[in-house]
Amino acid sequence: MSDYNSIEVKPLAGAMGAEVGGVDLSKPLANEQLADIHRAYLDYLMIYFRDQDISPETQVRLARHFGKPAVYPFLQGLDGFPEVNALIRSPEDNKAFGGSWHSDTAYKERPDLGTLLYAVDVPEVGGDTLFTNTYRAYDTLSDGMRQMIDGLVGVFNSDKPYQGGRAAQIGKLGEMGKAVVESETFEACHPIVRTHPETGRKALYISRTHTLRFKDMTVEESNPLIEYLSDHSVRPEFQCRLRWRAGTLAVWDNRCTQHFALNDTAGHRRHMHRVSIEGDRPV
Repeated sequence: MSDYNSIEVKPLAGAMGAEVGGVDLSKPLANEQLADIHRAYLDYLMIYFRDQDISPETQVRLARHFGKPAVYPFLQGLDGFPEVNALIRSPEDNKAFGGSWHSDTAYKERPDLGTLLYAVDVPEVGGDTLFTNTYRAYDTLSDGMRQMIDGLVGVFNSDKPYQGGRAAQIGKLGEMGKAVVESETFEACHPIVRTHPETGRKALYISRTHTLRFKDMTVEESNPLIEYLSDHSVRPEFQCRLRWRAGTLAVWDNRCTQHFALNDTAGHRRHMHRVSIEGDRPV
């Protein structure tokens, strides 16, 4: 991997992920720092910064270095910052928001390019996030499987895992339920093998959480292949695991990763701020 001139980069795992040091995100960043951070983001797919003091305003400003901040359709943002969602798990909650393998907002016509997640308050242990490298998921398929799926189109649906609709289920999550916004069901068609617009690499783009079926196929016909490819995408050797501490900011690329919020913080409060970045139509 290339050297970085203005930041320190420490890989987290063999598959993906890196800690970036030597930078204070609360202050304006020099052009060289921004260029190195963006390069690390493309190189490692998920990067994170420790011991940062980041306000909602600063988080939105940082997001703009990657693209236009997006507004999540199912949650009201913070006062004055509609792009910032407070993801709060109360001690009484028995479910974790984002507790299944997925790429954010894959059900939109233009899914979010990336996500910035900041830890405001987290338990001493638990609440880690798993990430998986979907470049490697595609690259390790057999030649025959790649040939079969290269032209396959998936139908992605926002309500697939949510009985009664996504907004209704989020509304049951303690403090987060107060911020729920009623919204339509989103459904979009995307290639399940997408080409990253910046790196030119192919990545597998499919999950149990959002992929309802394949275009021109029934759910029953689609399920066996969706199940296989979803399992393959999250093999342990493709993964890294981020342990959160208060003051940690993670930035990941939704075009070539999936993530999973572990559900192991019952009895403890977990408070995160999330900003997503508008993306392009997958090709």
